[in-house]
Formats: sequence, C-alpha cells, structure tokens
Amino acid sequence: MNRFQSQEEIENVVRGFETCQTDADDFRHPQHLAVAVWYVHTMDRDSALDRMRSGLLRFLDHHGVDKKKYNETVTVFWIDKIAAKLNELGPDVSLVEKCNTVLDKDFTDKSR
Repeated sequence: MNRFQSQEEIENVVRGFETCQTDADDFRHPQHLAVAVWYVHTMDRDSALDRMRSGLLRFLDHHGVDKKKYNETVTVFWIDKIAAKLNELGPDVSLVEKCNTVLDKDFTDKSR
C-alpha cells in the first residue's frame, strides 16, 4: 500500500470498512492498520478497541466470512501497539503522518 497523502484518503478507508462497501479481498493488513490508527487517533483506547472489534465482526458477517477468523488477542495487540506509537509521536503529528508511520515496514516487521 502506498503512503497516504491526505486525511480524506484515510477517512475513505474507514468509511468503506464501516459501511462494508470495501470488498473483503481489498481489506488487507494495511487497511486494518489505517482504520485502527483512525480509531485510536479519534477516541480513547477502550472505545477504539470496541469500535474495531464490532466493525470487524460486522464486516466478516456482511461478507459471509466465518467469525472464527476474528482474533481478539491480535486485535488488542494492534490497538495497544498503535496507541503506544501514537502517544510516542504526540498530538502535534498529523493523522496522515501517524498512519504512514504505523504502515512503515519497520513498525510492522518488529511487531510480528
């Protein structure tokens, strides 16, 4: 996935996910991360986790994917890791830069 150039691009990913308009095959790891960054950026950690969980379960249900594909441990891991990184970056960093930092290969490779 290319780096985001605008907040609008990120919002479109979130909107496509939340409305289930994004095809299941087009919602890969980078898109998951972008949505998680948006949630952590715009709400507290617990609300972000709740929103991500409910959104993923709704998305799976809408696309007829077995809900066993959802993994709570993985979801909590990524929300917490993203929350820590966004806290480290601070409030003066734009959403676009926060998202691109999280999508950076160094961030995601060290997480696995």
